Amino acid sequence: MICFRAFALLAVWLVSMSAFAQDNVIDEVVWVVGDEAILKSDVEAERLNAQYEGRKFDGDPYCIIPEQLAIQKLFLHQAEIDSIYASDQEVFADVENQLEWYIEQIGSKEKMEEYFNKSTTQIREMLRENIRNNKVVQQMQRKIIGDIKIVPAEVRRYFNKLPQDSIPYVPTQVEVQIVTLEPKIHQEEIDRVKAQLRDFTERIEKGESSFGMLARFYSEDPGSARKGGEYGFTGRGQLVPQFANVVFNLTEPNKTSKVFETEYGYHIAQLIEKRGDRVSYRHILIKPKVDDKDLEAASLRLDSIADDIRKGKFSFDEAASYLSQDKDTRNNHGLMVNPNTGTARFEMQDLAMVSQEVAKAVEGMEIGEISQPIIMLNKNSKEVCAIVKLKNRIEGHKATISEDYQRLKAIVQEKLGEEKLHKWIQEKQKSTYVRINDNWVKCDFKYPGWIKE
Repeated sequence: MICFRAFALLAVWLVSMSAFAQDNVIDEVVWVVGDEAILKSDVEAERLNAQYEGRKFDGDPYCIIPEQLAIQKLFLHQAEIDSIYASDQEVFADVENQLEWYIEQIGSKEKMEEYFNKSTTQIREMLRENIRNNKVVQQMQRKIIGDIKIVPAEVRRYFNKLPQDSIPYVPTQVEVQIVTLEPKIHQEEIDRVKAQLRDFTERIEKGESSFGMLARFYSEDPGSARKGGEYGFTGRGQLVPQFANVVFNLTEPNKTSKVFETEYGYHIAQLIEKRGDRVSYRHILIKPKVDDKDLEAASLRLDSIADDIRKGKFSFDEAASYLSQDKDTRNNHGLMVNPNTGTARFEMQDLAMVSQEVAKAVEGMEIGEISQPIIMLNKNSKEVCAIVKLKNRIEGHKATISEDYQRLKAIVQEKLGEEKLHKWIQEKQKSTYVRINDNWVKCDFKYPGWIKE
């Protein structure tokens, strides 16, 4: 699919800052697409960035880069017509994340400013435009592609036409079952967490601390803590019901809610703004801690369950269905599902993304083997105890229709999406004014339609 990597697009501006600072580029307009200009400095900046990242171009970068930028402008122009935009909150979050990444990589805020010869405010402004464009382009591409329906016959035709040396290789995959027990949280610990959140509320209301400062220091939600607990505009369906019931019933901005509980832990929240059926809010999450003795007790119980399974008293499937406290797997006989594919098969790297602890336990196990009890984090980042069974291992192999239909279907779907975008660009070229500097007209373009006869 034609897409623009976030880092690459962002760095166009950032590298150009250095280029302008050194007066290395004498600027001129090299392309005009619609009423948008592509500058020589834009091209040079992206070339420098590619060089910095070690990316290679299959051809002349001074021909490839301006065409890539021109394609981006086609998508942006259509997005404007179709009223497709990226929300300020979405853009803000990504800008701050990108700034933090640069500071971390370079060493400090001061070093970053010195490196780019710009203030943090100036860097932030440049990032904002590029992040917004990147998000809009992606949305526009998704709209153009739409919901492509693939029938099995199309997958078979694609596979049958593939030369033997082009058949995809499928790395080793595993199917894994789990049984989990969630140690009981003592009431004293719950009371401690609630008291801490009530103390936060009191400090906020007295003006002793801001909600954002407390969120940065104390919230255990890694996705929002560094942003002062803030989330951009969110629909009710994107939130767990308990959380949605609270934030959607808040009516007064900056008024702190009462302490409430979700499956993630305990929270307090503030409304920032309401827009129709969406809200922007900030929150603080505190998770009650599990006592080590209770973790040990749960592990001992699971050890006993695993021993009974090995002795044939009942099956792992039965233990998962009747004893496991993992709601995502217990109705599926404990079988874990790969969120990337919707199937039970995981490549080891995908399994590690879901749970490093489970991936580590499975590595080296024989089919049918049951692990010793492990302590892992569930999807809500709560500590639970688990036993793991390796249900199946499919060794690496060349793809087949019978074994790898879903993988091949995804390949065909992506291919059809690329074709659809390709045709859209060709049609868009015909109705778009394009003027190319004489020094660039002899380039061997991917889309020759830039040059009107």
